[in-house]
Amino acid sequence: MANNVQWDNSPEVMDPKVQHSPHSVGCSPTVPESELYRSIKAVMPRETENQQPMDCINKGMLRWTLHKKVKNNPANSSSLVWVLIKELERAEKWDSRKCIIPLLHTLMYAIIQTAYIPDELYKRIYDFCKRLMTFPQPYCTVGLSYARQMKTERAIPGLMYQRMVAAEQRLKNDYYPCQEKVFVLADPEVFSDSLGNFMLGDIEASAVEAGGALSPLDHMRNVVHHSIQAALGPEHCHGPKLAQALKDVGQDVESHFQEVLATLEQSVNEAGRAEEGALRRRLEKLYSKILTNKDSEPLSTGLLCDSPLPNPEMDVQLWTEEVDIWREVAKWLRSTFMSDSFSLSEEQEDYQLGDAPTELIASENTRLSVMSTDSGIERDLPANADSSPSSSLDNASLSTSWQEPGKSDQDSRLSRRGGMKMRPSVKETMALMQDTLEDHEGGNGGRARKGGTLQRRAGTTMMHTPITKQHKHYTARIVVMGDDRIVGRLAKAYYHYRKREARRLFLTMKVNLQFYYIPVCKATAHISSVKVNQPVSQLKENPCTLGSYLSMVDPWYNCNIRGLGSMIPKLAKMQQANPGRPKEPFTSDVISYYVRTGQQPVFFSIYFVKLTFRGKIKDSVEEVFLTHLEVEFPEFKKISASVREKPRRNAGETCGAMISMSYKKVTLRGTDIDKGVSCRTSGVQINAIPTSEAEDLNCLTVTMNEPPTKTKNSHMESKIRTNNIKIDAKEGRSFTVTVDSQRTYAGVQCMEISPCLDPGYYVQKTIRSKFTVGEETNAGLSKYMIKGLPLPINTFAGIIN
Repeated sequence: MANNVQWDNSPEVMDPKVQHSPHSVGCSPTVPESELYRSIKAVMPRETENQQPMDCINKGMLRWTLHKKVKNNPANSSSLVWVLIKELERAEKWDSRKCIIPLLHTLMYAIIQTAYIPDELYKRIYDFCKRLMTFPQPYCTVGLSYARQMKTERAIPGLMYQRMVAAEQRLKNDYYPCQEKVFVLADPEVFSDSLGNFMLGDIEASAVEAGGALSPLDHMRNVVHHSIQAALGPEHCHGPKLAQALKDVGQDVESHFQEVLATLEQSVNEAGRAEEGALRRRLEKLYSKILTNKDSEPLSTGLLCDSPLPNPEMDVQLWTEEVDIWREVAKWLRSTFMSDSFSLSEEQEDYQLGDAPTELIASENTRLSVMSTDSGIERDLPANADSSPSSSLDNASLSTSWQEPGKSDQDSRLSRRGGMKMRPSVKETMALMQDTLEDHEGGNGGRARKGGTLQRRAGTTMMHTPITKQHKHYTARIVVMGDDRIVGRLAKAYYHYRKREARRLFLTMKVNLQFYYIPVCKATAHISSVKVNQPVSQLKENPCTLGSYLSMVDPWYNCNIRGLGSMIPKLAKMQQANPGRPKEPFTSDVISYYVRTGQQPVFFSIYFVKLTFRGKIKDSVEEVFLTHLEVEFPEFKKISASVREKPRRNAGETCGAMISMSYKKVTLRGTDIDKGVSCRTSGVQINAIPTSEAEDLNCLTVTMNEPPTKTKNSHMESKIRTNNIKIDAKEGRSFTVTVDSQRTYAGVQCMEISPCLDPGYYVQKTIRSKFTVGEETNAGLSKYMIKGLPLPINTFAGIIN
């Protein structure tokens, strides 16, 4: 048990030798330490479970204010680091585990922006992170990750800042090819014109300083400034003079930037083999070179000044049907290849502009020939490619780009001679298999038992790496903002992505995808009224069930991200009321903090749905869903509402349609039991999000609109937990299916639901046998691969027990 009283005691005062040593960077902090203690304690999650929703909004704003307060003053940053490590050690002493990960994230974010950190403090932080590896998940995972970073940063000060700015701002260089981009996809039904304009203005404000918009040269100047200060410290560096000298050199700062990157990356490659102090001597020489024309001594003692950490480059779009994740990432990758100065690796040499899939360049130069991966025989093609059941999830995005403008559908039919089926190369096959093995098997994070399917997986296991994975130089961070509909669309887009990559590999070997979710709905006031410990099943009017679940399992997500959905409309109204007021980039700052420190994923299963319609008036439809699915009989909808208001005996038998259900009941011991039942109901609710923390099971929960009666249906359970279910309508009736509150299908006769299978799994399975289908093909590497396709949503801690 955490001793909240002890941990909340008044803050300790730092030792006098710490306050007056050179570690304080030569100046008294402008913010008293006692105020920093109070600010830190105010933003931490409460130890009690009943945390009020308004507290979450306030804590998120207070966390942002704290980082803003210390961002532009190195004395404040240094003091904050000292205070945070003291609080971490105190939380460890009193077992206040709920505060350890929030304090650690706050500490690491402050370290990146601090001008100089003494070696003694580096060692203290590193030792604390190592001690976390004796803790259970997720503390050991987060501790291991930060221990590795601290070990490298202690040997090469300023490396984290340099790499972060170089990657996020896409600075051209010959030494560090990694690049990142943030794609913010907002739900157009939630973000109206006013909210959309506010978001764009907020992103633009984040890229502007007092002197105007930052250019690539400004970012290079900041990297050089921060790297030299971090290595030399206040005893051998004068921050203001260095900053002025870097401004005076103008365009020549790029050569200094390249030299700094070469020096630090060479130190990384040497990995401790270099002579002690070699890095400092190299940067001292560069420092003297920059200050050659100054009157004062180059290595003079002085104050250190701030090198601001800019927000990453963000691309904000309304997620309409025309926007496709695969296409947006591919466009970014192509533009990067054309503009970068460093050469592509051997694994990337196969990328040529003409070799890219047709969708990538359809808007600029439509190609009329594509590489066929089917049989090549025209009679094997369906009569109407757009209505083919096997490709119903892909044709919406492919049909328009494969046709030449001005031609009819008949003229655009594929007509080929001597077609030859192309098999994936060994390199492509191994890339897909590695991606499945590491991302899925490696993501257990200690939460999943071997053979068990009911515990949700969370976090990343970095204790071991099954197969050495190719380092991906590009990271696309996908941030979706909206309610459950937007995460349902994300699940479908992710399935498109994996299926297209399985057909022909293009992005898997080059780009690492990271997904983030910010819950925002139209009734934003409702989100702030929802309690964390309230079961999700009781929140019938809550359109953000997935966001509520993440807030329930991750307290730091609850404090910083949950309340953002309520803050955005309020800030937009304030901006409209005071148009001349300077814009504070609150939203973009929170997104930046989220994508930089939220690296622990929670995996949500994607489910596959096959719908068969009555009388076979049209072909079957294949769908996927993530959060929930609703089945309704429209003719019984009004009757069912009146029955629920005035319940009576045998209500389920007199008001409802007859259905039959066959399903596999899942149990905690990992065995499935086949069951079947027939009953009358006006509708069925199928939820994939756990109802409460106590019922955090990775399965579907099936609930009838009417509870089962005690006469004939006593054998029927009130809640069915399953991963595979089939529902048939009897008596010639049909029902309506709504998937993730956004896609509705009427006239459905039969519905089958099962876990969505990863297309990458079938690459290995197909190689072993082209004709045999069954468990006998589950051999080789296939038995080590997870068949399902989970969607990883990044949080700060994953799932905290």
